Amino acid sequence: MQVEWEPDHAPPAGDAVWRMIAFVAMAALGAATLVGLILILGGANRQRDRALQLQSRSYDVMILARSLSGTMARSEASLGRYVISGDRQIGQLYSEEWLLAGSQLERLDRITQNQEQQRRINALRAAYEERGRELATTALSTSYAKNTQAYARYYQAGQAATLGDINRLLDAIIAHERALLQRRNLAVMGTVERSNRIAGGLVVFGILLVLGAIVLGWLTLSANAERKVAEAEADAARQRAAELSAAVREATDELRAQEAKLRQVQKMEAVGQLTGGIAHDFNNMLAVVLGGLELAKRSVASDPEAAARHIDSAAEGANRAAALTRQLLAFSREDGLKAESMAAGEIVEGMSELLDRTLGDAITLVAHDGAGGWRVRADRVQIENAILNLAVNARDAMNGRGMLTIATGRATLAEHEIGECAAGDHVTLAVTDTGTGMEPHVVERVFEPFFTTKPVGTGTGLGLSQIFALVRQLGGGIAIDTKVGSGTTVTLYLPRDTSAPVAAPAEIAAPEPVGGGSLSILVVEDDPRVLAATMGALEELGHDAVSCDDPLAAPAMLDRHPAVELVISDVLMPRQTGPEMIAGLTQRRPHLAVLFVTGFAGEANGEAFGDHVLLRKPFTLAGLERAIAAATARRRPAPRQAIAAE
Repeated sequence: MQVEWEPDHAPPAGDAVWRMIAFVAMAALGAATLVGLILILGGANRQRDRALQLQSRSYDVMILARSLSGTMARSEASLGRYVISGDRQIGQLYSEEWLLAGSQLERLDRITQNQEQQRRINALRAAYEERGRELATTALSTSYAKNTQAYARYYQAGQAATLGDINRLLDAIIAHERALLQRRNLAVMGTVERSNRIAGGLVVFGILLVLGAIVLGWLTLSANAERKVAEAEADAARQRAAELSAAVREATDELRAQEAKLRQVQKMEAVGQLTGGIAHDFNNMLAVVLGGLELAKRSVASDPEAAARHIDSAAEGANRAAALTRQLLAFSREDGLKAESMAAGEIVEGMSELLDRTLGDAITLVAHDGAGGWRVRADRVQIENAILNLAVNARDAMNGRGMLTIATGRATLAEHEIGECAAGDHVTLAVTDTGTGMEPHVVERVFEPFFTTKPVGTGTGLGLSQIFALVRQLGGGIAIDTKVGSGTTVTLYLPRDTSAPVAAPAEIAAPEPVGGGSLSILVVEDDPRVLAATMGALEELGHDAVSCDDPLAAPAMLDRHPAVELVISDVLMPRQTGPEMIAGLTQRRPHLAVLFVTGFAGEANGEAFGDHVLLRKPFTLAGLERAIAAATARRRPAPRQAIAAE
């Protein structure tokens, strides 16, 4: 049996109810009293404020009327001095005072709201204008040195009725405003007196309510003690909840840290997969190169045509390896963009045949150009690679069968509406597939380097991360709309290029083969194998080449061979860079032609090359020949042009 103990001093429930009713009633009466006081005092304050405002306006009217009278008097006095002295400065003073009187009259018109006063001001304006014409005639006579006539007109103006009309109207305006002020003050005083009587009664009633509230408060002290106990228990419960919340936050932080470590491990695994994939690709290409060269060596004497085919096959493998290197440099953001203005629809149209061959017959390709001729400024090869990567991903998501739609369009975005895009016009490029779609957790990581959902050995996770890097470099954004089982749409937002399209520069035509010794060339290269290959290529082209494996020895070599016309230099060398060496050589030989050769694509963006021609490794004989022709053709500063290897 459970017994509940209740203190003897606990108040009965009925008393608590009556106290609550009494408290509510007293609160309502107190609120009504307070509202009444506020309304009465507010009304009195409004009446007082209005009276003060009207009083201030009346004072302004009276002061402005007196000022107007004084200004007109000063103007007429200045006119009198002007008539007597003929001094134009005094005449100017008369004109300024009279114009000031006009502005004072306009201000008097604006601040006067009484209709009776308005009629007087209208009459005053007419008298002012009439008086102005009278005085202007006197001033004009003085200006033309007609002194006798000016004296007579000034005397007539002093006797004119307009002067008396002006003074009479000003006096009437002031007298009427003073009477208005007196009547308003009497009305306000009566209103304030009535408000004070009512407020006094409400104050007495409020005092009675306060006394009742004190009695009621004394009766509720015991109830407050019980409420404090309940509040203490509630505080303890809140403290326990706060401790539990802190523990949950710590557990969440620890979980996030573990998740970050797991992602790092996954990235390292992806790096291993990437390394294996790259090694696999390079081994395949090297097998083509080495196999082709070995077969060519065996058949060079017996079957020259077969040897040529094997050499072409080896060259194709080497070119594919060079292309893979450029893609890796682009992914690492070392490959500079060669921006040009181009229409979005033309890019997709020009890739239709390549996409058809890549995607296969089971994929239906639909292209739609809604850009309306809007252009973007970007590297064409990079944009084409982005479209190709998106198309290949879409093909894999559809398991090689379905419909792929590539559409261009136009969009005007607000600031940061899509990613980090700035506000303005953007060209959209959307690739839509009918594949399986993506889960939300996949969408969150889809642009991470090395992340891929493909099986091991079929993907490295570089495609979408390259696209993301390209779009961010162009100042655009990417949006993905996907749903599991309903396909995916990847939309690229690229800033619109509003500049006039510039015609692409004409290709440098390969010069005719020249005879031996046509040019004397100094080759500076620290790698002995590259140096030997370059020397052999120059000899094959018929040039007289001098080799140098140390950039610090180049000045002495140049002194020993004064006939040197062209310097072919590597860029990155251990003891001194190519641009640093050339800067010293061109001070001594300012008309020396220069050709830089580099295998590091990022250097194509450097300012250290100046206007010199740049040739990228690996290069062919034809590419070297074109670069030499371009370097020797520009002995004077000209826009820098990078010669791409063929």
